[in-house]
Amino acid sequence: MKTKNFREMTTEELNSKLKDLKVELFNLRFSHATGQLANPMSLNTIKKDIAKVKTIIKERELNKSVKGSN
Repeated sequence: MKTKNFREMTTEELNSKLKDLKVELFNLRFSHATGQLANPMSLNTIKKDIAKVKTIIKERELNKSVKGSN
């Protein structure tokens, strides 16, 4: 998913998406361990999406704390 799409989501939606991505990563790892994963690159894609979501959440937290201290 593109970063632009994640940025358009609310923080609550991002937290929900993060939870879903972690569940999907678990399922993909399980499939990979049992040899049933058709596309191993999907693991990397999910990991990158998780990193994008976490980065955007952290940016919003930092922006909120900077605006709150002024």
